[in-house]
Amino acid sequence: MTGFIATKPCTSDVPALAEEALWQELDLTPKPGLVDKFNNGAHRDMDHRLFECSIQAITPWFRRFAELGESYAHLPANQQLRLIRPMGMACEQAMYAATDGVNTHKGGIFALGLLCFAAGRLGEMSQASLCDEVSAICHGLVARELGGRRLQATAGERQFHQFGLTGARGEAESGFATVRRVLPGWNGRGLHTLLLRLMAVNPDSNLVSRGGMAGLRYVQGYAQQLLAQGWDEQDLMMMDDAFIARNLSPGGSADLLSVGWVLSGVSPAP
Repeated sequence: MTGFIATKPCTSDVPALAEEALWQELDLTPKPGLVDKFNNGAHRDMDHRLFECSIQAITPWFRRFAELGESYAHLPANQQLRLIRPMGMACEQAMYAATDGVNTHKGGIFALGLLCFAAGRLGEMSQASLCDEVSAICHGLVARELGGRRLQATAGERQFHQFGLTGARGEAESGFATVRRVLPGWNGRGLHTLLLRLMAVNPDSNLVSRGGMAGLRYVQGYAQQLLAQGWDEQDLMMMDDAFIARNLSPGGSADLLSVGWVLSGVSPAP
């Protein structure tokens, strides 16, 4: 089984693709360890309806990110993060207001907001140029925000110093290297396949927060096994049960799934 076929025309309307990506990710079912139409995965504070409210609150901001990028396209890439961050925080507040304080899409806002902002700066783009622009905008982000502090106050800082994990910041600074690594072999064969391919290789900081490095290795190994032997919906439901029993939620891979949807809708070449 490969899930439904996720095909769409290539387009340069990245904000529209970003909105579509969040709905596609939410409705993908079954989605091991994650909120879907069947259950709440390994989460006790969120459900499908809460995610719907969150998406409705944050998607109007995607167009604003693109417009902001266009407005400041004349400035160098290394000056852009300070311009986009206030809007990112405002978008997060809209999410929290809609979810009564629950973090449903903070990672998605970060990744998709950057893609929309970069698209606004570029106008005409390809997958490579869009990712390269995000990378340029985020140049030095990991070193500044994860590597430069002696006291590790956040989970991301602790994971960086303990395990060398760079999380969402590292993925953005790399120009979404993990997504670009798996997209060529995916070829639109369904979002379940793309999610498994991401889980198999993504150093997901969400999993480390919940289950340590052992939890990360368990999820990666499980996904690799299914990809190697073949799978169907029942296998995904069993995977879901196993993740829930271990309190594991591959939320970082869910965010990258949305990034993958956006990138697959942008022409490979300009």
